[in-house]
Amino acid sequence: MLSRLDQRFVPQLDPGRVGWLAEWTYAHRGLHGAGRIENSASAFRAAIAAGFGIECDIQRSADDVAMVFHDWDFTRLIGRPEKSASLTAAEWKTLSYLEGEEPPIALADLLELVAGSVPILVEIKSKRGYDVERSCEAVAECLENYDGLHAVMSFDPRVSRWFRKNSPKTVQGLVMREDDKGYTQKAWQRRLTLWAARPEFLAYHVEALPNPMVSALRQAGLPIATWTVSTPALAERAQANADLLIAEGEGIG
Repeated sequence: MLSRLDQRFVPQLDPGRVGWLAEWTYAHRGLHGAGRIENSASAFRAAIAAGFGIECDIQRSADDVAMVFHDWDFTRLIGRPEKSASLTAAEWKTLSYLEGEEPPIALADLLELVAGSVPILVEIKSKRGYDVERSCEAVAECLENYDGLHAVMSFDPRVSRWFRKNSPKTVQGLVMREDDKGYTQKAWQRRLTLWAARPEFLAYHVEALPNPMVSALRQAGLPIATWTVSTPALAERAQANADLLIAEGEGIG
């Protein structure tokens, strides 16, 4: 059970607003593999064709355009040393992935491609000292006239707070992990982050499940997503402890 204090972490949720989240499995960075690179147009087309929702990552270009890309630089996926924020959106589109030779796409391009056919979870990337509100503004501008099912999420609680205040039509969530790659290893850090974000759903690292806090939040009505579900064993764990799966590879089945 949640303590009185913890109950404040769960907002009064409208089932009609968030109920769709649990009706889908989401392809992590699109349905990539077999020559389709993560977060690429081809991976998103494959996810749509297979009937999966889409999870994607957002970086910001030098001219503040929301671009669909995970890493802070182009080394791993494109083979160039520049930082992702150092090039304009026009310059991004001259790049090509090491696999498949297609360019990265902007969020606006992804929304046009999906056109409401499947729901989209947009993870806004952030890090210490980063002006994430500029990314929020860029994403919100793209979503302003988009009628398809969508939500935003981030490890950074400022994202939830920004969307709740400035773009309340968009469902907003918090991403969290407990290992040394995250910022919420300790229980007090997790509670502080939840308090700051007050999310409408929680996306929790599957390796940290089952988890008493997450179970209590779920029982209290907060939708729980989990990631990255990449094996049948993790899929079984996720199905027992969460409401929606963000999956890839053998975990998406």
